[in-house]
Amino acid sequence: MKILTLLAGIIAIALVVLAGPLYKFEILDLGKAFFAMRIGLFVGAGTIVLALVQIVFLRKNISWRATGLSVVLAVIAIAMPLSLMMKAKSVPPIHDISTDLVNPPSFVAILPLRANAPNPAEYQGEEIASQQRKAYPELDTQTFQQPKAEVFKATVMALKDMGLEVVSEDLAQGRIEASDTTAWFGFVDDVVVRITSSGQTSTFDARSKSRIGMSDLGKNTERLNDLIARVDSKLN
Repeated sequence: MKILTLLAGIIAIALVVLAGPLYKFEILDLGKAFFAMRIGLFVGAGTIVLALVQIVFLRKNISWRATGLSVVLAVIAIAMPLSLMMKAKSVPPIHDISTDLVNPPSFVAILPLRANAPNPAEYQGEEIASQQRKAYPELDTQTFQQPKAEVFKATVMALKDMGLEVVSEDLAQGRIEASDTTAWFGFVDDVVVRITSSGQTSTFDARSKSRIGMSDLGKNTERLNDLIARVDSKLN
């Protein structure tokens, strides 16, 4: 039974961990990738049951090292999808976040890259704005004391430091567009920043939107908060 338990643990972790790369490299579609993760979760639970059976009824012949490894693999296989599910329940089911909910920055250079994306580039208005206000009230337009060109340069540097691919830099328009690709599933989120002069100061607005998926698991908000903090750090 120890071989069966270890094999189950290996299968469980493989189904969960490989679901992302299999989708990323277009071997599985998204629905099948998520289904593989769910199966991995159930196999992981089954692995723990098998391990308990060995501990309770077959202790004399148990291999503690193999059983321990099986349990560790199973726990990881269970924890990864469960953490995603819990995160999804803790945030609103939206995927388009902006510091300006009345006049959010618009994508221009990135539009061709989003041509086949399931999520349209257009902002959906009050339908999602109301959910963002309730969930992320701290996210708002930023004002910096530095001139537009200086804020623009700091923003480009911050985006690159975060690992994003800068697609377009237009200082005259005050617009910067970039894309961020997640490591596990290869999901692509797009970011647009709008910087305008306001007297002796500069006004900073940013928007981050996923190309696929109903919920972003809070990732777009985390990205914008990180970007704002990095730009502020570079300017001060």
